[in-house]
Amino acid sequence: MIEQKTRKLNDDTRVAISMVAPALTGLFLFVVLPFTLALVLSFTNLRLGSPLPTQFWGLEQYRRLWFDPSFRHALLNNALFALVIVPIQTTLALGLALLLNRPLKGMALFRTLFFMPVVFPMALVSVIWTIIYAPGSDGMMNAFLRFMTLGFWQPQDFLHDPVLALPAVMLLSIWQGVGFQMVIILAGLQSIPTSLYEAAAIDGSDRWNQFRYITLPQLRNTLIFVVLVTTILSFRLFDSVRIMTRGGPNDATTTVMNEAIKAAFDQQKMAKGSAITVIFFLIVLVITLLQRLLVQEEKAIE
Repeated sequence: MIEQKTRKLNDDTRVAISMVAPALTGLFLFVVLPFTLALVLSFTNLRLGSPLPTQFWGLEQYRRLWFDPSFRHALLNNALFALVIVPIQTTLALGLALLLNRPLKGMALFRTLFFMPVVFPMALVSVIWTIIYAPGSDGMMNAFLRFMTLGFWQPQDFLHDPVLALPAVMLLSIWQGVGFQMVIILAGLQSIPTSLYEAAAIDGSDRWNQFRYITLPQLRNTLIFVVLVTTILSFRLFDSVRIMTRGGPNDATTTVMNEAIKAAFDQQKMAKGSAITVIFFLIVLVITLLQRLLVQEEKAIE
């Protein structure tokens, strides 16, 4: 009997290992191994095409990054981008999810229309919005704003203005990404038991109180997840910046990922690019740990 249980346990273990092996292999090849290599390279002075031998520099790359104005500007831009995008995009996504969470005809079409920008490739979206932001009175955005202000708006060169460039990229990101958050929040809304709203209605609670005391508490973990993902995507901002502004003007739109790509491939400073990616990984790790802490606190309260 004991031998049969031991044999069954061994069989279950082998089956479990065989099932998780592909995922663990992919995790090792595409996450652990690249990060380890980046970490090792960040302690050197490796530069492609340089006749000088590769040397161990220790924390020198990180010290130089700390005093690099472009990198510090990139961190500031990413932080500002996240501070603006996360609350606005989450609020808009919540509002759209509430509007589309209704059993009415045509709602599936509206959900598809709002989600379509998420499916479009960012390269295509960036090119289209570059055309929209075209300078001069013939640009679509300038023409629209001039029409809305009854001719008082003066044409601007959005993508080459140090003040307007980053807000222009923010507007693109909000339009392109709000549908993704909307779908997640919509799924969370549909998982809330209708019995809670029925009981609240019987007790005489209005819609605002139902939203405040039922909808928001039930969506807490969903909103934490949405905020986490949106924050990570904000720090991962690269495609639209690379295509529309290339980090300019005067580093007004540069980001951490843009600085990493510029250092590694444009300047061929592989060690510097590796150090930037390590810092980016640590930022994402801290955000993830904070999210896990918030979720654990919620479970402890429950």
